[in-house]
Amino acid sequence: MCISNTVGDGGKNIPADVRSLQFLLNLNSGQHGLTCKLAIDGAWGSGSRAALKVFQQGAGVTTPGALVAPGDPTIAALRKGLPAGLTVEKLRIIMATASASRVAEFYQPIVDVLARYDINTPLRIAHFLAQIAHESGCLVYTEELASGADYENRANLGNTQAGDGTRFKGRGLIQLTGRANYHQYGLACHRDFEKGDAPSLVSTDRGLAVDVAGWFWFTRGLNTLADADNVKTITQKINGGFNGLAERIAYLERAKWLLMS
Repeated sequence: MCISNTVGDGGKNIPADVRSLQFLLNLNSGQHGLTCKLAIDGAWGSGSRAALKVFQQGAGVTTPGALVAPGDPTIAALRKGLPAGLTVEKLRIIMATASASRVAEFYQPIVDVLARYDINTPLRIAHFLAQIAHESGCLVYTEELASGADYENRANLGNTQAGDGTRFKGRGLIQLTGRANYHQYGLACHRDFEKGDAPSLVSTDRGLAVDVAGWFWFTRGLNTLADADNVKTITQKINGGFNGLAERIAYLERAKWLLMS
């Protein structure tokens, strides 16, 4: 579902939900007599109220007090008017707390990676976006916050040289960790991510930060798990456990609602 609670006159008006409704109204502009370009500010006010009432009237939906709730007829009508595919606006709704500039930076790299790694059905895309939303804090983090010192001398990660733990800390929207994994990713990209400042590029280069997530997804067979709608096993493959499962599921349901209409 694209909103978690009520929006409108007398509603809870959680900013993320208000922003989602504003996006949906903008995406439906030109239908049911609605012509609008609302500011996506997360604040319920006169502009959003007027646009909602015009849409409800044109779509034949009557909700007293300009109030919408998850799953109600207004939300269903808004969903019918959505454009196909992953648009910038849909990505902003999925990445609920991301800034407009952050989504703009990542949108094209994400689209490119979806094509490159066969993440090419609405269900696969929904699962991928849900996982990177959680892993990156909605595109905020491309590098592990910890120093990486805990990975020092971890032979299972290929960290055999002094300083490898910090040097090859987790980077990317799904984090690449350890010298061995940087080496394997480098082979796939025909690049050397073990020399000089190259490891940091996996974080600072937006294209690489997304690509490494796609590479991990593809090489671990997560498309097949996404086809089976198996969010628990996907989470386990990425996280090693089930940390943040409820949040991952919430992102997934939002992405499905937007992409599988």
